[in-house]
Amino acid sequence: MSLAPKKAQQVAKTAEARRFVFLLLDRFTMLSFASAIEPLRIANRVAGQSLYTWKLAGEGGDVAVCSNGAAFKLDMGLEEIEREDTVLVCGGIDVQKATTRAVLNWLRREARRGVTMGGLCTGAYAVAKAGLLDGKKATIHWENQDGFLEEFEDVKLTKSVFVMDGNRWTTAGGTSSLDLMLKVIAADHGEDIANTVADQLIYSTIRTDQDTQRLSIPTRIGVRHPKLSQVIQMMEGNIEDPMSPADLAEDVGMSTRQLERLFRRYLNRSPKRYYMELRLQKARNLLMQTDMSVINVALACGFASPSHFSKCYRAHYNTTPYRERGTQGGGTGIRLSI
Repeated sequence: MSLAPKKAQQVAKTAEARRFVFLLLDRFTMLSFASAIEPLRIANRVAGQSLYTWKLAGEGGDVAVCSNGAAFKLDMGLEEIEREDTVLVCGGIDVQKATTRAVLNWLRREARRGVTMGGLCTGAYAVAKAGLLDGKKATIHWENQDGFLEEFEDVKLTKSVFVMDGNRWTTAGGTSSLDLMLKVIAADHGEDIANTVADQLIYSTIRTDQDTQRLSIPTRIGVRHPKLSQVIQMMEGNIEDPMSPADLAEDVGMSTRQLERLFRRYLNRSPKRYYMELRLQKARNLLMQTDMSVINVALACGFASPSHFSKCYRAHYNTTPYRERGTQGGGTGIRLSI
């Protein structure tokens, strides 16, 4: 029995099934994959017919293992697909390593044939590495944005939950795949079907491509103070060329002493210390996600000399940037992903 409203059923009955090919990279993130495939299954159920079909693909065509250790039996390897198919690349941990030459060749070949292609979570990295996001707007998980920006200068990276730029789609990871698929279902079969799918998923707030992926600064830091939020936003936007406490204070209409008291009261640290932690966090992301030299990482994070950078890094992380880089195999990949 169909669960969709009559109007939705009538719209759906005229449709032909659309096929998705999920390319599962090694150690892909299960949540992003499940958030994409489950809306398709539920759309079929509420419509009472097969609106969507799907295949699981991967290099070797046998089994794909996700980051939590679960294994998925694949339907196919890197074989030619139909031009009308939609490919969604599911990425996760160590996506650079998982983005092999065979995967890149397959993505480029299918893209030349006009296939719609997207990247879920760090899957955006593989699509970008294949050169398929050049000149396009895209997104990737906030934790991986620093490394992505350094490597793919021709991609217009945003902080959106998901992006649809023509036939290139990307999501930020986690449940953002769900928002993308609800958008697709609504475009294919109408808002009634999409809303019914959301209700089945107990998903009450459907995000759009205008929504950003990170929590607001007040929510993130647990403090609702407009001037404090404004200063932190300025700090986050000026990592390569740090602003002085005096300039930060002046821009929000307070004295340097008032700014110091504000940070001490709410964050138990000085503005200078908080700013340093932001810069070191970005430096660590770049060391772990890119092949940038330590010197270039230092410059990108506002340190005038490698020695000063190394001293500050050791004080905060209890290791040197060189040792941090060594433990990651010389920047072997975008490592972190939910």
